[in-house]
Amino acid sequence: MEDLALIHEASPRTTVQVTFEDGIILEGPVGTSLETFVQAYERRQTSQQALPVAAIVDGMLRELTMPVTRDVTVRIVRTDSGDGSRIYRRSLAFLLTVAVAELFPGTQVLVDYALPSGAFFCKVRGRPPLTPAEIERVKEHMREIVAACEPITRHEIPLDEARRIFEECGDDDKVRLLEFRNKDYLTIYRLRGEVDYFYGYMVPHTGYLTLFNVLPEEDGFILQYPRRESPNVIRPHTQSPQLTAVFRRTEEWLTLLGVEDIGHLNRAIRAGRARELVLVNEALHEQHVAQIASQIAARHKEGLRIVLIAGPSSSGKTTFSKRLAVQIMANGLRPYTLEMDRYFVERHLTPLDENGEYDFEALEAVDLPLFNEQLLALTSGQPVRIPHYDFLSGRRFFEEQTVTLGRDQILIIEGIHGLNPRLTESLPTERLFRVYVSALTQLNIDRHNRVPTTDVRLIRRIVRDATYRGYSASQTLARWESVRRGEKRNIFPYQENADVMFNSALVYELAVLRPMAEPLLRQLEPGEPHYIEARRLLSILNWLVPMDASLVPDNSLLREFIGGSILRDYVPGVLMPAPPGQ
Repeated sequence: MEDLALIHEASPRTTVQVTFEDGIILEGPVGTSLETFVQAYERRQTSQQALPVAAIVDGMLRELTMPVTRDVTVRIVRTDSGDGSRIYRRSLAFLLTVAVAELFPGTQVLVDYALPSGAFFCKVRGRPPLTPAEIERVKEHMREIVAACEPITRHEIPLDEARRIFEECGDDDKVRLLEFRNKDYLTIYRLRGEVDYFYGYMVPHTGYLTLFNVLPEEDGFILQYPRRESPNVIRPHTQSPQLTAVFRRTEEWLTLLGVEDIGHLNRAIRAGRARELVLVNEALHEQHVAQIASQIAARHKEGLRIVLIAGPSSSGKTTFSKRLAVQIMANGLRPYTLEMDRYFVERHLTPLDENGEYDFEALEAVDLPLFNEQLLALTSGQPVRIPHYDFLSGRRFFEEQTVTLGRDQILIIEGIHGLNPRLTESLPTERLFRVYVSALTQLNIDRHNRVPTTDVRLIRRIVRDATYRGYSASQTLARWESVRRGEKRNIFPYQENADVMFNSALVYELAVLRPMAEPLLRQLEPGEPHYIEARRLLSILNWLVPMDASLVPDNSLLREFIGGSILRDYVPGVLMPAPPGQ
């Protein structure tokens, strides 16, 4: 009997258990797909939730096609999360490219950039732009493929085989990219016989992709997807003429530089063109800053006195503001930077957020009546006593000396609310000029794999926080979701109010940031809260050939994040003391 007991204990198990985060445990045969367990779990739920598209299994992000071979703990990843939203958008882009390839053989799709309403702007190559009728055919064919629940399968193949497949398909962008692959294999996906590379996970089959729309757009078309804030609906598409103008300008810049994707950038660096890329890209930046300063100088003759600058975190607003001040001086005017946080209300009047914490990013944290009263006085030539806010005590004090704004002076005010019309509702519009600054575009990995500009700003912030604040990557990642919520509430809804947009992205910057960001991201260990996000960012950086940071000029916007900026301690201008008796 003792021997039989030992044999029984050693025999392999035939079932596995999956424990969900709410404590529900489901059991099934060994090898059952994660999708089957998740679907069984979903049937037990009474409230509608966002679509499940993946899962975190014992701390690691996994596709739903994964077979479960041991007991695991699972947290479902839905489309209302960052990872879930990316998986849905990525899978939808694959569906689009397959539908176009089947309807119009030999046509290539370029997933160009993302629009704030929740859409990709796409173009085709190898033929004229699709007509509205052809775009409608694409949409209907996509719906047919969705209804068929076609499997999207994942395969690891030797790198040489992947290169051969993409060469035969004419995917020169992927062929360029694979020149710099440092592993001997590549993970590819198949759908209805079409093969493609994507640097992240997919849904198990096309039946998941029921929410989308395809609309005509000038020179291309729009692929709409659900945003994570409203994961169960497609929002109405809204035009963004300012952003569109930025994207067209960037396309011209990339053509001028001869760099259309990361493969092109890597080739340029390896060919010794890095210095040239930096010099030309920085010259294009300076040229645009000078153009904006010229607009301000022209408007100054018509009464403009205030420049408001806004943009999301790590967009380079501070360096842009200082470079703009220099160019304004070159136009014969004297800039003065006025900090918006001088006008915070006293601590006991500061609004609270949903967690009961002081919300310094809320518009109501600014004393709007005082702010408008003083700006109106300054721009009318009247003397004022500028306030000073003490963050330690939460009290506000006023400078003893009164000051005035000279006739040849321009106020530069940087702050997150700069584009919100409520900030300056008492001021005449002819006295205001609004600038939106952000990394609005980024060099894509290839035609189908975008590098989100949000990720570029996050990598910038990780490097800057380590350089200047001593933060770890984990600490920066922990704050990022809160930062993003503030941006979505206070900045992005107002970006089209800008008189001009400045694209702070640099075509070469990720190559410079890679050697600095990688060691910081690799410090995160499996099981840590932000390990998955760190691995995702590393997977982007891994495609880039590193570039020497010494090539970056000391007045570059990138220096705000990597250190060594000549503008760091530069404070433009002073206000004039008010004449005696005023």
